Amino acid sequence: MEKKLLSYLKKHDIQFKEHFHPAVFTVEESINLKKQIPKIFHTKNLFLKDEAKKFYLVCMDAHEKLNLKALKEKLNAKKKFSFASPKQLKEHLNLTPGSVSIFGMISATSVFLIIDKKIWDAERVGFHPNINTSTLELTHENLEKFYNSLNSKKLILDL
Repeated sequence: MEKKLLSYLKKHDIQFKEHFHPAVFTVEESINLKKQIPKIFHTKNLFLKDEAKKFYLVCMDAHEKLNLKALKEKLNAKKKFSFASPKQLKEHLNLTPGSVSIFGMISATSVFLIIDKKIWDAERVGFHPNINTSTLELTHENLEKFYNSLNSKKLILDL
């Protein structure tokens, strides 16, 4: 785990349990993780942009597909969504493809965080700690602490 993230979590008294595993780059590759860490809600994080160059990090169920048109309607957005480039991911969250995580928000520059209500309501959730060789398990209480510690625009939304 990055020292910056560890320091951030300690500073905000965010407790976690770290699970180490081989690198995973896709949801399909993470299916075995579900067997190794069965009691957590597995997530995926999508870094999106709209045509107005606004950036969004969407945290959702790892096994569901995001309906971009429905998201646009729920946010009353006037512009279409698409996936941001690796260069934009690095620039705005200091992350690389395969390691996109909610924890990238500690480095966020003008990124709107959207967390699916299913994730928010879960008792325990898992996220990569900005690298894809481990997963941090958080209780809802600690997810809430992390969410409230962020200075970015954020929203919990039923996706």
